[in-house]
Amino acid sequence: MHIIPVIDLLDGQVVRAVRGERRHYRAIASALCGSADPRIVARRLCEHCATDTLYLADLNALQGRPPQLEWLRTLLQDRPDLALWLDAGFSGPDDAAHLLARLEPTAAARVTPVYGSESLRSRETLAACFAPPSRALLSLDHRQGAPLDPAGVWELPAQWPRRLIVMTLSRVGSDGGPDLDTLAAVRARAPHAQLIGAGGVRDAADLAAAQAAGAHAWLVASALHDGRLPAVVGAPGDGTDCGACGGAGHTVSRAGADAAALPRGPARGTCFA
Repeated sequence: MHIIPVIDLLDGQVVRAVRGERRHYRAIASALCGSADPRIVARRLCEHCATDTLYLADLNALQGRPPQLEWLRTLLQDRPDLALWLDAGFSGPDDAAHLLARLEPTAAARVTPVYGSESLRSRETLAACFAPPSRALLSLDHRQGAPLDPAGVWELPAQWPRRLIVMTLSRVGSDGGPDLDTLAAVRARAPHAQLIGAGGVRDAADLAAAQAAGAHAWLVASALHDGRLPAVVGAPGDGTDCGACGGAGHTVSRAGADAAALPRGPARGTCFA
């Protein structure tokens, strides 16, 4: 199971996300990182998970405020191999393009936009977000069993990209376990998609259950900060590839795997870069 570590960034601090109730988020108290400084947290999470891929939720932007561009620049400069999945409340591809244009081209190339169903403004926008050669991800957001979906994205599986995040906000930081029912429902509607779950993972047993249910990866924060998931063997940049692309200068973690034993080459595993 691939672990994608998560940073929730608010006013320049990493905060602990709890059930998607953003007004209640407070600076992280992390047994793993010992700091709420984004540079320290990004470094420790990536090292612990043996990955160069990091999911960042810009909570300022998600709440309608300006994006935290200086912190994006800092994180990308601090970790030259970092591949950043960025959710900044994009309402469409123009929003994402405008933000990326404010980064250095080499840095922008390492940022993958995440379009959340809670933020997309229309069905026409959905098609534009994933028109080739887009590498963006779609996050199917919901809370308490109800889709967060003003544009009706959940009803258009034929327009979904091949990489989908199944985001159960009410499970985020809740210790409630992964939402495998919703994962299964999305899997039934998009059987060929790569599914990345989000929310609820407490320990390695939850990751194993998610993998058995068809998840390719899971976004994780709280269980890492609380020391409930062991370090993944193999550090980023140690020569271990992600198993799918044959080694394109990045790694993706596999919890519980011996990095030296991972398969290499095309069609072996799943690439999330």
